[in-house]
Amino acid sequence: MFNVSNLTVSVEDKEILKNFSIDVGPGEVHAIMGPNGSGKSTLAHVCAGKEDYTVLNGEVLLNDENLLDLDPDARSTRGLFLAFQYPIEIPGVTTMTFLKSSLEAHYKANGKEVLSTPDFMKLVREKAAELNIDDDMIRRPLNVGFSGGEKKRNEILQMALLDPKICILDETDSGLDIDALRLVAEGVNKLRSESRSFVVITHYQRLLDYIKPDYVHIMYKGKIIETGDSTLALDLEKSGYNNYIK
Repeated sequence: MFNVSNLTVSVEDKEILKNFSIDVGPGEVHAIMGPNGSGKSTLAHVCAGKEDYTVLNGEVLLNDENLLDLDPDARSTRGLFLAFQYPIEIPGVTTMTFLKSSLEAHYKANGKEVLSTPDFMKLVREKAAELNIDDDMIRRPLNVGFSGGEKKRNEILQMALLDPKICILDETDSGLDIDALRLVAEGVNKLRSESRSFVVITHYQRLLDYIKPDYVHIMYKGKIIETGDSTLALDLEKSGYNNYIK
């Protein structure tokens, strides 16, 4: 499904990821935790194709295709979705227009017939209703004036429409109060399926109270140093990273 193998990445001649590897099977949820500076967000950005990183070695495979050979838009249309830590605001572009353009690009890239405007509107409203997102939010400019929770829920709506194969959530719990966190987690859980996998990057165990991972990995200095089940996150909450780093 989604396989990162021996990925070594540098920024300005400093290695951030060091032979990083992870294998995510169909339908699995993997959580990656670690102290600041471990390389968690670097991993997300490199997988999605953000510039400024130098890949020295390794592969990022989605269904046996190396995403590193593709431009960011092609990675998206192949089935990769990145939920940002801090979604940006785009004044002048309504959420509905953004969603329509994104979905049309995906349909065209995958040889599917583009939906008519009425069919698209119907689909958006169905997905929004499933995620408890009201019409007012999707009529507003993209993320402009949105609360942190609204921005993250909007990303979940994008995810529902684009139907990706692998979703990377880069600290999606940042800046959310407990109610917003619960709403976002419920949206993610509704999208879990046997054909869609998740990599959840987080600092805190609290998100994993709502999104139950199959595996938890501790990342330190650019590589995974420990892997376990959901109880590993509970132990980290009690004892911190020092025991594992030592």
